[in-house]
Amino acid sequence: MLRRWLLALMARIGLITSGCCCFLLLFYLLGCKPSSHSKHPSLLWPGGATSKEGYLALLQEREDSHRHYISSLMKQIAELKVALEERTQQLQESLEKAKSKGILPQGLESLHNTPTKSDLKEFFRSQLKQAEVSSGVELPNEYALIPFDTFTLQTVYQLETGLTKHPAERPARRDRRDELIGTVETALHVLNGPQQQADDTRRKHTYSPSDFIQGLSRTERTRGTVYELMFKGDGPQNFAQLVLFRPFGPLMKVKSDGVNTHGIIINIIVPLSGRVDAFKQFMSNFRDVCIQQDGRVHLTVVYFGRDQINQVKAVLDQITRETRFRSFTLIQMNEEFSRGRGLDVGARAWRQRQNVLLFFCDVDIHFTPDFLTSCRLNAEAGKKVYYPVLFSQYNPSIIYSNHTHMPSIKQQLVIKNENGFWRDFGFGMTCQYRSDFINVGGFDRSIRGWGLEDVHLYRKYLHSKLMVVRAPSRGLFHLWHEKSCADELPPDKYKMCMQTKAMSEASHGQLGALFFKQEIALHLNSHKPSKEI
Repeated sequence: MLRRWLLALMARIGLITSGCCCFLLLFYLLGCKPSSHSKHPSLLWPGGATSKEGYLALLQEREDSHRHYISSLMKQIAELKVALEERTQQLQESLEKAKSKGILPQGLESLHNTPTKSDLKEFFRSQLKQAEVSSGVELPNEYALIPFDTFTLQTVYQLETGLTKHPAERPARRDRRDELIGTVETALHVLNGPQQQADDTRRKHTYSPSDFIQGLSRTERTRGTVYELMFKGDGPQNFAQLVLFRPFGPLMKVKSDGVNTHGIIINIIVPLSGRVDAFKQFMSNFRDVCIQQDGRVHLTVVYFGRDQINQVKAVLDQITRETRFRSFTLIQMNEEFSRGRGLDVGARAWRQRQNVLLFFCDVDIHFTPDFLTSCRLNAEAGKKVYYPVLFSQYNPSIIYSNHTHMPSIKQQLVIKNENGFWRDFGFGMTCQYRSDFINVGGFDRSIRGWGLEDVHLYRKYLHSKLMVVRAPSRGLFHLWHEKSCADELPPDKYKMCMQTKAMSEASHGQLGALFFKQEIALHLNSHKPSKEI
């Protein structure tokens, strides 16, 4: 009996325990179940696996949360910067008041001199003001001028050739390449920016790297680097010109002006005595470039003496008949040849009211349409004059001695080390406005014959407040011609003449090959393979 009662009691306790466990399990499941109004959908498949869409949604939520957090931090940082600037400004004002009253505590002088953002801007502006960017500075002599480098998207034309001795090359240093490319990109950003669009509502297109024509750059070691960049405009005679300055820091926009060269006439002045064949060659280039392509030039020929004057007139008359071009002046001087005298007379002979742009030229000069554009863009009345460095051709009979046929003039005029050199010691070819030429005093008329008259004029500009733009020109060439140095020249001029003659014949290596021609021939003959019998 007792045994039966114990079994019944144990069964009841087991049922009660099982019921309690089931109740607790049910309560636990009900308590852990997600609420039906949750904003997130269930992340479980019916089989219990985690869904891909659920994970993506969760990641997106966390990314948005982090983005908002970062945005909040950046906002707080900006507010802290503003507060810091305000506190710094208040501190500076307090220190100024304390210093003015003579009660600045010891040890706070360094706080008073702490540079601020405005101080940095003021420093950059002082660098820009002291640099030769917006106006020229007075220089003691021709050796003090820092020349510009000319550059395009592919090539840099330089006077300081370094170890390579190449007058034109791609920049060897990567930082130099990045510097020039970055400058062009900055200029394009300025030209295509909203401020520029607001300033120039007539602009019809967006500027691109293909619109970049060329740039000039030079570095003043204590100030920074100035860049002058030229871009094509909306028309063939419209250009955009930008000046940028890097004061050993970020570039600063100096100006961004549209330049219309449509009405700028160039008066090309050529002094001449004899040399009719060279004049015919010059007029052939003049016809191709100035008459057929440019059309905005006047030619002034100042002829010394009477010999061959009729032949010169015949050349001009032929040009007039064939092209109907009549914008030229022929002035005859019955006196001894003087280049400075001829250029001075030609410049002063202009009778029109327009302040004409002068290009002092020689009969053995070859130029391209690009040079005429550079002449117009780099000379500005009352502000700057252009002194291009031309590329001087070596003696073609030496350069092409191994060629069967002599190349054409166009094929010869390629800027390469073996073809010629930058004539950086010459200052005779120049673009300047007539008003500046008159104001500076013109040429020294007492100089006779060849040489020095161009250096004297160049020094006058260096001593003035005008900016002298000195840069190699990729479109201006000096054609080689036989040069004779007269015995009547004084010793200094005779020495200059002989130095020019020696430099114009060939490169150092080419002259060396001529000098050691016999030794080279003997060496080659001794190394010829012997013929087998």
